[in-house]
Amino acid sequence: MTRHFSPASILRGCVLATVIAQPALCVAQESFRVELGRDGETLGDMRPVFLKFESRPLPAISPMEVARRYQKLFESSDEPEVRIDALNRLNNIRDRSGKDVGFSEQREAAFYKEALESYESILAKGSFSGRLDELLYQMAKAHALTGQPDQSIARLKQLIGLYPGSDLVPEARFRVAEAAFSAGRYQEAESGYRRLLTDERHPVLAAKARYMLGWSQFKQGDGAWLRAAATFMDVLDRELPGTRQSGTPPASALEMLEDTLRVLAVMASRQGNADSLADWLANRSGSAWPHLLYDRLADLHAAEKRFERAVSVNDAFVARYPDHPARPDFLAQSVTYWQLAGASGKARAAREHYVQQLSAEAEYQSLSPEQKARWHKYSRFLADHYYAAGSELSSQRELVAAREAWAAAATYYERLAPRSRETGALLHLAADAQLLSGHRSGALVNFQASAYQHRHEKSGDSAWAAVRILRDDLDLVAGDDRHRQLERVSDQEQRYTNAFGPDARLSQLRADLANRWYEEGESDKALLYAARTLDWEDAGVSERYAAWLVTARVRQQAQDHALAEQAWRQALELAEQLGPASGSQKEHIREQIATSVYHQGDDAVEAGQVRIAVAHYQRVEHVLPGSEIAINARYDAANALLKAADWLAAINELNRFRDDYPKHELTPATSEKLVLAYRESGQGGKAAAELLRRAEQEAVPWPTRLRAAAIYHDEGDTESRNQLYRGWLAAASPPEAPGEHLQQQKVRQRLIESGGADDTLRHQLLARERASQWHSEETLLWAAEAALYFGARASRRFMDIPLIAPLERSLTRKQAAMREAQDYLEEAESFAGKLFRSEVLFRRAELYRVLARDLMASDVPEGLNELEAMQYKMLLEEEAFPLEEQAMALHSQNHERIPNAGFDEWIQRSMTALATLHPGRYQREFRWMSWATKSNPGET
Repeated sequence: MTRHFSPASILRGCVLATVIAQPALCVAQESFRVELGRDGETLGDMRPVFLKFESRPLPAISPMEVARRYQKLFESSDEPEVRIDALNRLNNIRDRSGKDVGFSEQREAAFYKEALESYESILAKGSFSGRLDELLYQMAKAHALTGQPDQSIARLKQLIGLYPGSDLVPEARFRVAEAAFSAGRYQEAESGYRRLLTDERHPVLAAKARYMLGWSQFKQGDGAWLRAAATFMDVLDRELPGTRQSGTPPASALEMLEDTLRVLAVMASRQGNADSLADWLANRSGSAWPHLLYDRLADLHAAEKRFERAVSVNDAFVARYPDHPARPDFLAQSVTYWQLAGASGKARAAREHYVQQLSAEAEYQSLSPEQKARWHKYSRFLADHYYAAGSELSSQRELVAAREAWAAAATYYERLAPRSRETGALLHLAADAQLLSGHRSGALVNFQASAYQHRHEKSGDSAWAAVRILRDDLDLVAGDDRHRQLERVSDQEQRYTNAFGPDARLSQLRADLANRWYEEGESDKALLYAARTLDWEDAGVSERYAAWLVTARVRQQAQDHALAEQAWRQALELAEQLGPASGSQKEHIREQIATSVYHQGDDAVEAGQVRIAVAHYQRVEHVLPGSEIAINARYDAANALLKAADWLAAINELNRFRDDYPKHELTPATSEKLVLAYRESGQGGKAAAELLRRAEQEAVPWPTRLRAAAIYHDEGDTESRNQLYRGWLAAASPPEAPGEHLQQQKVRQRLIESGGADDTLRHQLLARERASQWHSEETLLWAAEAALYFGARASRRFMDIPLIAPLERSLTRKQAAMREAQDYLEEAESFAGKLFRSEVLFRRAELYRVLARDLMASDVPEGLNELEAMQYKMLLEEEAFPLEEQAMALHSQNHERIPNAGFDEWIQRSMTALATLHPGRYQREFRWMSWATKSNPGET
């Protein structure tokens, strides 16, 4: 820390924004300033900001001329006392006036450098007309200004020791403590600052000493931070309005207070965070500044991007001070922090917390206008968010979550509505959200309030929505409740008419009520509402058409198809008036006319009169050509022929139907019916061809193609079957179920058995069985056969490899072929168990026998003499002997299987090989005899 003296004047506004409502003007003379440096990057580098030391105010005078004369006196005099006195007066004039008197800091430093000799001269003489304590003080200042800090401190200590009662001693003590602080002797500085705390004559200096005392304690490390925290909080208690003082702090203290709050926040952040603040504040219930301290700690975390800790500080304040006026601001500050962190979900949760905490009427009314505006903003944001979230979730078919989101939106809209100027519009939104969430009763209440109690530009829509809810609820009730609900709808229709006048929607409602009463079986009431629809002058043709339909349906319910036709014709006459737009209605009515004929066909089918039924179905097409009902009738005619097992006629009718209506939704079903008819009529090839034709139109064609392949298989058309099999295997994905695995392996095996496959299919079959988790006896057998096939082929390749010079190279190739054959043979046995064991044992034994034989038959390397050649042959025999032994052991295992497995070709081959390997034991004639499976008692 560096220190220098710099006379200057200040005029500052003393405002601490979060504490003080009105600024105070503080004008004072500054004697000199101690610059304590700036903050470092770490706690160890931190320095307090500069402090300005002020003396009492002086009256305003004009010092320019007097100052000029004193400067001239200083420059011209040779008397030390005169020069010193002139210099003191210059300082006083400048400092007290606070004006530029031509005595700049650079010039002052030069004067003091010259004055040092005068000071020393006066001290040497031992006599001075003035006060020696002031002389020592001025000498300390001169040393400081001329870059001699040690001499300056020595003079100050001399002043303290010689004149302890001097008014200059407190300031001297302060500067000595400052020097210790700058030198890093923080305990010494602490002691020095502490001696100034009780000096009631210098309250400003005591306040600054208290501040620096806290820094001295802070600099001693976290072991002293508890003392530092207490000291700094004492500074805040004394300087900020509260229990110990009222009013506003001076402007000179603002920077010190901000720095005090900041260092307390730093200490708390490095220790227990908000818990540390709670401990420190435990006995300071009357302090007015804790919210500032929590705020600085939260801001410190936020500045360092520790947003979660920043929010935890806000939460701690809200929990500790639930009644504090700043609580809403802390809640809102958490929203800001989460936004800075990019955590939109947590920011939304913080908004919810804000709104919920302040929703009670007493809480809300205690808010400031700005806080209320924020409450409104957050509430509308959350309401709109949950409404949009519900729509998004609904589009994703997450219906439960969507309803929960809409319910939340409704709550926020409903809570906001009475506190907003847009009550009606917000109630409409609340009702809409409630309706979407399934809370229909609440939606009805809000729609009615929005329509009739808080009128707005969409009140008519609100009223109609209330009608719709009541009308839609008709589907949720039955019996007497349905009757009462219909009455409620009727009443609501009348209320809507009275409030908003005639409306096109009323015609639709009345026609709908006519249909509803008809559905209730209340024919008279249905006709009444139909009549109201027809009698109302604003009723349109479509509403009158609907009213006539009610009458037509009544006739139709009697199932008298001839009379029903007449009723529908009257409805058709109104449909004609609707013009081109009524095409679908007219078509519907014509369909109803044709329905009577269609039902006659149904009745004939039930009576077993197939030919008559077909005639009725075909007649429908003449009544309504090209209509859906006519097409259905044609289709049903074909079905009737199928039911009668008239296969050829059914085939003809189905093909005609498909040719006439190639794009109809029923047409795809004709394919399966044709397959049935073709197969039942003995035309399997056409059935398969029909399946292949259908497969070309399917997004996933192979299941259908495999059905065709199965038919070709049954028909004995192997070539067509194999062509489909090969295509399917090329396109098939790895199986995901046991059935798929079996199917694919079966197809490969059939291709292999038919001779239409190369070794690639065997490799695929074997690889799939190895990798599969699903096995069956069939698939294991097929895999064993493939492995045996590859084992036999590898054995042949092994036997074809000659052992020639250089022996090492050819032997390596032969051994590799042997290992490959062994692997396949062992794999075949692992798949098939004992089924192929005889063959596997024989082939494995032959591998060893042939290797031994070829070793013995291999050529002797060139260049060996007779003895070396003999030795080489002996070595070969030593290598070949164990191989022969292994071959004999394996062949013997085959021989030993005879009692349990019986005799087969491969055991016979093993016996033949054993006769060659061990002629003394095996080269003789055998006569196989049967024996009993059960031994007699006592036999061994």
